[in-house]
Amino acid sequence: MGQLVAEEVAAAGLELAGGVGRGGDIAALAAASDVVIDFTLGTTVAHHAAVLRAAGVGWVLGTTGGTGAAAAAVADAAEIIPVIAAPNFSPGVNLLLALAERLGAALPANAYDAEILEMHHRQKVDAPSGTALALGEAVAAGRGVALEDVRVSGRDGHTGPRQNGEIGFAALRGGQIVGSHSVMFTAGSEQIALTHHAFDRRVFAQGAVRAAIWLHGHSPGLYSMRDVLGI
Repeated sequence: MGQLVAEEVAAAGLELAGGVGRGGDIAALAAASDVVIDFTLGTTVAHHAAVLRAAGVGWVLGTTGGTGAAAAAVADAAEIIPVIAAPNFSPGVNLLLALAERLGAALPANAYDAEILEMHHRQKVDAPSGTALALGEAVAAGRGVALEDVRVSGRDGHTGPRQNGEIGFAALRGGQIVGSHSVMFTAGSEQIALTHHAFDRRVFAQGAVRAAIWLHGHSPGLYSMRDVLGI
């Protein structure tokens, strides 16, 4: 992702201030930047939030898998700096999120069972993916419920019948699939399925650079790719 982001920065006619890998000095990078694009690990989020907050630079965050403390650190930083936090920077995925919320609101939970299926490359270490969880959050928001109250993942064995209102997750891993996500609403008489396939990781880099351009000059706050896309 770092190489792809660097290429897309150049393609957009912007200046690349630099970059850091694991264990690098993000404070030095922040001091040289207007906006920092961050695709690292969930364990780095709280530290990066504190550094970028102190530096007063914009933050485009694409890291998932952090703890509740990480989310709190992001919210705290957004009081001082503009932040875009997104589990996925693909325009198509973010349109899918918007549609998932609308379908969640329009289709009664007691009649339409919501299931989310995702598949990624065999090296991916977290499941469900951040994007799959974001789809679940979108459906839950449309239904006016908290995802943690209705989420069911990895059914196995004698689970009993499916309960009304559950949002189910299934995660598949194999090969070098960049990312595939489906959200399905199934009733007794019909099914609506929306699917997004990512063929090239470059789409995430392009979206992140687009987000950085949009974010520069904005007031402090926590934004999303839906703000960038105007949806």
